[in-house]
Amino acid sequence: MSLLSGYEHIVRENEPLAPFTRLNIGGSAEYFAEPTNEDELTELVQRFAEANHPIRLIGSGTNLLINDAGVKGLVIHLAAPDFCSIEVNENRITVGGGTRLSHFVATAVREGLAGPEQLVGLPGTIGGALHNNTDAHGVDIGTWVESAEVLTRAGERLKREKDSLSFSYRQSSLSELVILKAEFVLDREPAENLTKAMQKLWIVRRSQQPSSELKAAYMFKDLGGELAGDLIDRAGLKGTRAGKVEVLDSDPNFFVAGAGATSEDVLSLLQTVQTQVSQRLDQTLEPAIQIW
Repeated sequence: MSLLSGYEHIVRENEPLAPFTRLNIGGSAEYFAEPTNEDELTELVQRFAEANHPIRLIGSGTNLLINDAGVKGLVIHLAAPDFCSIEVNENRITVGGGTRLSHFVATAVREGLAGPEQLVGLPGTIGGALHNNTDAHGVDIGTWVESAEVLTRAGERLKREKDSLSFSYRQSSLSELVILKAEFVLDREPAENLTKAMQKLWIVRRSQQPSSELKAAYMFKDLGGELAGDLIDRAGLKGTRAGKVEVLDSDPNFFVAGAGATSEDVLSLLQTVQTQVSQRLDQTLEPAIQIW
């Protein structure tokens, strides 16, 4: 039986990955799948795992760099409705892993459930946000997680309960291949109060983030109480370039890719910034961007 037998309608070969990332850089996936339901997803993962092919999941690609040479194995994209559902039951929200973080925030605010409004304006999907424990204003998404249903790299479905989960700065114990869905428990608050708070936060965040028209990605993790962008600024690296990629003046923790930029340009600039910050400030910057 062919590896793709029965799934030719949802798997493509040599699919360009650049359009699935914010930087719009990189080569193609050897195999690229967009399953329509959990059964298809599980079967594909099991097949590729048994054949010892690498398997990766791509979300919104906000902080992802794809190598120009491309990616071997299977890359999965969860965009079908089955992976993007939201259900509200009193103070509980169950959200599919492929759901946009912005949709989760908007739903919580509309339903009068407090907390997620702090995350307004942040990009990504629920799955990515939980993997990386997305945070803002001292609040992280892991705070509200009650449980999560996951799919392992071997294709086994599991349910992870709250007492088995751990969340810390920009990371979590949810390291499985796919977060299928997660349940959040939130506190009640008048929707009109949450809406006003969300609108104020949105205005502030828009003023701080690069224009959505730019091909820009967030590069480094903050160090304790010090912002990585401030360290890069103090090191005098605003506007530093490598090929067609440069450090953004308005927020030095973002790299902006120009026309014709390559992954090598990004990696070269990343190394330059790390080296210069280390030499000039004796600080070590750790990449926040995922590199394939």
